Amino acid sequence: MVYYTKAVEASTNSAHPRRIVLTGFMGSGKSTVGPLIAARLGWSFIDVDDVIEAEAGVTIAEIFARHGEAAFRKQEHEAIARLAAGDSLVLALGGGAIEHESTRALLLAAPGTLLVHLEVELATTLKRCQGTEQTRPILADQANLAARYQRRLPLYRTAHVSIPVDALTPQQAVDAILRSVRLIPVP
Repeated sequence: MVYYTKAVEASTNSAHPRRIVLTGFMGSGKSTVGPLIAARLGWSFIDVDDVIEAEAGVTIAEIFARHGEAAFRKQEHEAIARLAAGDSLVLALGGGAIEHESTRALLLAAPGTLLVHLEVELATTLKRCQGTEQTRPILADQANLAARYQRRLPLYRTAHVSIPVDALTPQQAVDAILRSVRLIPVP
């Protein structure tokens, strides 16, 4: 099932988007589904977190530790604003990017941009991310994780399209996204 939270044609200012931006909580499949969408469309795939780490020369965890979250979110917003200007692009956001109001506003209003929320339940996140606690320390803090999930969920749902992906394979999620904007025929 696909939920249209905004008018897709109006938001992309064209019949088809020129870029698809994926948002969602950790474990929603942004970094898995993104390259599959890009391959299907013959577009490029970029993970914003990878770009930030490459430009900074350190991990995101190190940026947080050295400079704090506010500095990271500023850097993240600047990277997203620059990258979201590209065409024929699938962009995967970090899970917290949606919390930055100006990032959200930019992606919702940018001509040719389709913001897609890959929605998962918290239990799905825990299952999919099991074993990644070393790179995702927030997973060990269940209370904070649940609060973060609840805080972000309504923000994710402001996306143009929201697709529950708990029970979908990555390929089924790709098909649902492409069908939502009529980039593939609806069976």
